[in-house]
Amino acid sequence: MKILNLSASLLVLVILLVTHSLEVQAQSCRPSGKIRGVRPPPGQCNQENDSNCCIQGKLYTTYKCSPSVSSNTKANLTLNSFQKGGDGGGPSECDNQYHSDDTPVVALSTGWYKGGGRCHNHIIISANGQSVKATVVDECDSTMGCNEDHDY
Repeated sequence: MKILNLSASLLVLVILLVTHSLEVQAQSCRPSGKIRGVRPPPGQCNQENDSNCCIQGKLYTTYKCSPSVSSNTKANLTLNSFQKGGDGGGPSECDNQYHSDDTPVVALSTGWYKGGGRCHNHIIISANGQSVKATVVDECDSTMGCNEDHDY
C-alpha cells in the first residue's frame, strides 16, 4: 500500500512539474535583444503598403520566440507584397520564389516559422468578421531586420 501511495505521489509530482514547466515556457517569450537601425541606401526603402523604413541609430527590439500557437492565437498583421520588387524584400524562404499579391500567402515570425517547419502549411487569418486561408511561404525574421533581405 505504501509503494502504491509513493508511486501515485511521484506521478502527481511529475505531472505538476511538467505542467508548470510548460506554463513557464509558454509565458517566457521575452525580447531577446536589440538591433540598431541603419539608413537604407538611396532608393532601397520600399514604402509600398505604408511600410516603415529603419531609422538610422534607432534601437529595435528583437525576438527569437513567439507566443504559443492555438486555434485562436492573437497576432499583429502587417501587409507586405511578396511580388518581385514589392516591399517584402527578397524571394520567400520556403521555396525561393516570389508570389503574386493575388495569392494569400504569409510570413510567420521567427518562433512560429520554426526554421521552415511550417512551410506550405495553411493558417486561417480572421479579422473584422471575415477569414481567409493563407499558405506559409516565408519568415518575418524578428532577429535581423533593417537589411536588404528585409527591405530596410
